[in-house]
Amino acid sequence: MGLGGPWAWLLRLPTAMVYGSLALFISVLHNVFLLYYVDTFVSVYKINKAAFWVGETVFLLWNSFNDPLFGWLSDRQFLSSQPRSGARLSSRAVVLARVRALGWHGPLLALSFLAFWVPWAPAGLQFLLCLCLYDGFLTLVDLHHHALLADLALSAHDRTHLNFYCSLFSAAGSLSVFASYAFWNKEDFSSFRAFCLALAAGSGLGFVGATRLLRWRVEAASREPGCPTLAVDGGLCEEEELLLGGEEVGSITLGQYLRQLARHRNFLWFVGMDLVQVFHCHFNSNFFPLFLEHLLSDHISLSTGSFLLGISYVAPHLNNLYFLPLCRRWGVYAVVRGLFLLKLGLSLLMLCAGPDCPGLLCLFIARYAPPSFFPTPLSHPFIFVCSLSAGSNRVFTEGTCKLLTLVVTDLVDEDLVLNHRKQAASALLFGMVALVTKPGQTFAPLLGTWLLCFYTGHDLFQQPALTPVGSAQPWPEPPAPPPPQAPTLRQGCFYLLVLVPITCALLQLFTWSQFTLYGRRLHVVKAQRQNLSQAQTLDVKTV
Repeated sequence: MGLGGPWAWLLRLPTAMVYGSLALFISVLHNVFLLYYVDTFVSVYKINKAAFWVGETVFLLWNSFNDPLFGWLSDRQFLSSQPRSGARLSSRAVVLARVRALGWHGPLLALSFLAFWVPWAPAGLQFLLCLCLYDGFLTLVDLHHHALLADLALSAHDRTHLNFYCSLFSAAGSLSVFASYAFWNKEDFSSFRAFCLALAAGSGLGFVGATRLLRWRVEAASREPGCPTLAVDGGLCEEEELLLGGEEVGSITLGQYLRQLARHRNFLWFVGMDLVQVFHCHFNSNFFPLFLEHLLSDHISLSTGSFLLGISYVAPHLNNLYFLPLCRRWGVYAVVRGLFLLKLGLSLLMLCAGPDCPGLLCLFIARYAPPSFFPTPLSHPFIFVCSLSAGSNRVFTEGTCKLLTLVVTDLVDEDLVLNHRKQAASALLFGMVALVTKPGQTFAPLLGTWLLCFYTGHDLFQQPALTPVGSAQPWPEPPAPPPPQAPTLRQGCFYLLVLVPITCALLQLFTWSQFTLYGRRLHVVKAQRQNLSQAQTLDVKTV
């Protein structure tokens, strides 16, 4: 009876909440990984520079190509037309296959995360293997999780409902960043190792429990008329059966699929825009400590800097909690375009204000300004107005990335309709988007450091390392007397901070204006996909 009560309560949870909880188990691990894996190998394991660069280079190649590889392996069975004979596979079976994959790959992701914090091989070898293992399982989990968003629901309303819970749980998972500060200590690593062990155990068990609940709900939908257990637009209630296996007359190769994708106009414009978005997101992450160091270190304490870093991970998900209702009302296209215009407007405003407004800089960099920066509204009317209207460069940029997942699910629908596929290749399309946009992760630090060096003559690789925000070391005191290049470096950081988002916003507004999958066009595509599903159902029943 003790087990029956909690289990019965869990079974009554909405499907959207169960699906969204998977984002919690991903984010509790991934945010800690992003913050600490480099510092752990450099400062704790003392990896040498050559091994570090070899590991990063191999990781770059693996990170770029594993998305389409795993997507193809996952969805190649669906890329067939006119099959002659074989086993029947319904849309419900496709979802079950993805859920089972998450049930296996989620715990393996937790184990690969744990492998970073326990030395078990030479530092260079462990760095390479850990990066590739972790990114491989993270890719598998992300692909299946995102593909479920396209497979569980068809309507924009229901997809935004699912994404709402993803943002809610991702925000909760980002709190692990705040908790990590209490355990991070490079001199005594045991407490942080225990903290990571607890995170990995909680995440692994969470994946097992959530996928079991989700699998039970999908299986229950086949036994109950009307699918009352799913509460997601009924997409799984229909027996969209596909003939798979056996001799397939119309199966296509990867080359044929790529040629079809090359003719998908909206896909091409989207990945062009998303490449700039990925570049900007990682530019903000890579240079966040640099901007704090050279623009705000004289005005904020170490604890405030740590808080700014932590809040910049949580706030994008909280932002989505009010952006997603706007997406339901106005459509994702209009909301994303509005965010691009907002990014452009805030950057121009910051450019006009200059680098000597610490409160506005805090708002622009991480959407938080200490109250002491704004003594009274009347004493600083310009900054006060900005504080009311401004969000932040990083927060809104990261938040836009979360909304673009909904656009990819619409592209999945259009790809299915344009090419008359038997089943949407959701994971493969997400993988192809990642293949084109992942280079933005590499371009961000390379282009940023080159621009800073070109403008100021300051080479970051020839300077003493900066103290990471949130580390146990004290905030570095400004040199006395200041070196001659310090004002130039500060000015260079400021222009880098504002001119990069201005350029990105202009490029994105142009590419986004060429994207046509919204409004009436989107409604037609969704109606055609629904008709294709019904036609397949009728054909099977007739046979």
